Amino acid sequence: MSLPPLTPQIPRAYVDVHVIQTVPPANMNRDDQGNPKDAMYGGVRRSRVSSQAWKRATRMHFAQNRPEEDHATRTRGVAAALTEKLSTLPGVPDEESAARLATSLLAPLGIKAGKKAGDTAYLFFYGQRQLDRLATLIAGRAPELLALSDKKREAAIAELGVQEIFRTEHPLEVALFGRMVADLASLRVDAATQVAHALSTHAVDLEFDYFTAVDDETRRRNETGAGMIGHIGFNSATLYRYATVGLHQLKHNLAAGREPNAAWPATVAGVREFVTSFARSVPSGYGNSFAHRTLPSLVAVVVRTDQPVNLVSAFEAPVRLDGESIAAISAMKLANEHAKVTERWGEPASYEAVVHAFDKEPATTVEEALGAGQSFPELLSGLEAHLDRTFSEGSA
Repeated sequence: MSLPPLTPQIPRAYVDVHVIQTVPPANMNRDDQGNPKDAMYGGVRRSRVSSQAWKRATRMHFAQNRPEEDHATRTRGVAAALTEKLSTLPGVPDEESAARLATSLLAPLGIKAGKKAGDTAYLFFYGQRQLDRLATLIAGRAPELLALSDKKREAAIAELGVQEIFRTEHPLEVALFGRMVADLASLRVDAATQVAHALSTHAVDLEFDYFTAVDDETRRRNETGAGMIGHIGFNSATLYRYATVGLHQLKHNLAAGREPNAAWPATVAGVREFVTSFARSVPSGYGNSFAHRTLPSLVAVVVRTDQPVNLVSAFEAPVRLDGESIAAISAMKLANEHAKVTERWGEPASYEAVVHAFDKEPATTVEEALGAGQSFPELLSGLEAHLDRTFSEGSA
């Protein structure tokens, strides 16, 4: 099976997403000691949330809003998942037969086996629809294939185009975040999205919550003492978060195996979903202990055609705690940095939009740099309209 040709590429363009978000005491992303991750920046210790943690939170938000068949999963257990799916096919008598078929179907991928039976050597990222298509390859042929020796079965399946299934019709998560397969370059998908580690705009100190848990039964017996004692590290911070989507790469990833006229609408819809989920998601670490879920104070979207620009340099000099709102000062510093980059490098953005929760001087500063404040649904609709108007095949 040969791959269908990709649709024409749009000009190179990037959708930058800038977020200012304040979180209360929390430990949403812990290090190997169980404490919140941090980093030195601008000579002071900052709160940090890793890009991996926020990418996973974004993916989990996708899953809440998409049908099951559109989900993607990253697992070592692709063979077990395929075995379960094949066991429902007509002509597959038992789970052992389904496992033999699954092993033969996955053999053309060339992925190394893991230490545990049925596992791959590393996590494999795929879509549920891709696994369904893989099962469809042998629908109606299961008895014939099971009658063959393992070697002959693998040879027969090798002619069916297993690799092409995982190279086409990628789910949005794979198209956005990419897939690395060390053993087989042809299965790699270049990520369309880059996500920065979130950093606090100010210095932070690590604090500890010493807690005790009462044994209810000892209280009834009038006994004293705690049933459990412990501590949890935490900090609170106003975070600067940044991500960028390569519009051209996302369209390239989504185009493979789809109808040519479907690639661009899928790209625009994918950008909208990413911006929505990136803005609204929060890593869930110790969520029951801290209930730290908040919404951003500012979300700005900037479309550029030169290169993506992370504006973290706005906070190299940390925001000082002088009684003013840290979020408001952070928003003004971000807006000023954006204006300065645009002026000094002479590469104006093709589109700017902002949602914020400020008034008076912070609101004026933000809106002079990034446009009039609007609601989040208005930002998303305006972004979609701009992308369609500026980058669709008809206007490229």
